[in-house]
Amino acid sequence: MKKIEDLKRSYRVTFNNDDGEIVLADLKARLNYDQTTFVPGDPYQSAFLEGQRSAALHIARMIAEESKLKGN
Repeated sequence: MKKIEDLKRSYRVTFNNDDGEIVLADLKARLNYDQTTFVPGDPYQSAFLEGQRSAALHIARMIAEESKLKGN
């Protein structure tokens, strides 16, 4: 269990600073973080876009753990 906590800490160290927030905002914009990934008539493109979105969601979840612990 310690290993995952160390990994989460590493994500927070990487992204919880000015540069990290800029990079994360860029990733969210490029990887459809707040958008639907459904492409009518093209399940392959939908799956591809959802895979990209999944990466941004994973990063956000790894960072969010600290905020939950602090009660923010």
